[in-house]
Amino acid sequence: MIFAALAIGCLLAVQASANVQLGAALRSPYGASTAQLLVATGILAVLATVAGAVAALGGLAGVTWWHLLGGLASPLYITSGILLFPRLGAVLSMGLFVTGQVFASLALDAGGLLDVPRRPLSPATAAGALAVLAGITVIVVAQRAGGVPAARPGWLALGLVAGAALPVQGAVNARLRADLGAPLAVGLVSFTVATLAIAAVLGVLLASGRTPRPRVGALGAVPWWGWLGGACAAAYVTGTFLLIPRIGAATTIALTVTGQQVASALIDHRGLFRLPRRRLTAARAAGLALLVAGCLLAQ
Repeated sequence: MIFAALAIGCLLAVQASANVQLGAALRSPYGASTAQLLVATGILAVLATVAGAVAALGGLAGVTWWHLLGGLASPLYITSGILLFPRLGAVLSMGLFVTGQVFASLALDAGGLLDVPRRPLSPATAAGALAVLAGITVIVVAQRAGGVPAARPGWLALGLVAGAALPVQGAVNARLRADLGAPLAVGLVSFTVATLAIAAVLGVLLASGRTPRPRVGALGAVPWWGWLGGACAAAYVTGTFLLIPRIGAATTIALTVTGQQVASALIDHRGLFRLPRRRLTAARAAGLALLVAGCLLAQ
């Protein structure tokens, strides 16, 4: 189970890297997000049908309206990854996502928000949060010292917000799972909402001329692994739903976050998935270690 959770975390880094290639081919991050979410929705529809979970969708009529909105976080996260990975690198981008995840999780726990059971902030949790903050600061400073142009504050803020959206999505989807009882049905609803949301955003931006029309004809040039984003997203959602009842939410989050960081470090250091190569210096490795240790403490 431990290795499964680590592998699922690695998928998030792979997902973001693969989505960059699709975005580059289409020349539209919003078009790429729409395509990948369509793939993920299709995969979950097949899985839900095979598992007999589609019948649970009949319970949607009695669901509280905001329990259906968890999917709105997915297009924000996916589009942010497409925008940030080429600009900031995998380590810094994933570090920002993780930092946002940790602090949003703590806010949900401490405030008992979105029906999350209230949990007081313990000394270990506070120390973990401080370590995460120190880790992301070290990575930002080390990247700048290594000759990489300073990241714009807006890009840094986008990474934090996109990461913070994931725990909120998890809390909302947990309520939907309590309503429907079938994890695959919840995943299907979540990704259907996500696909409709990003398609609507793409339509509005195209109508207003604020984004170029996706180059659909260029999809043939996308490498096979450029389509892995949708499969990774579906696997992550399905895997976390299956792992949480077995090893607990805190352990699942800690292990998946660790997997994200390890995979992002490897992607950056090796320049995998056609991304710019950024060596893992001692300073960046120290920041990465602080992030992982902080996540383990916070959870």
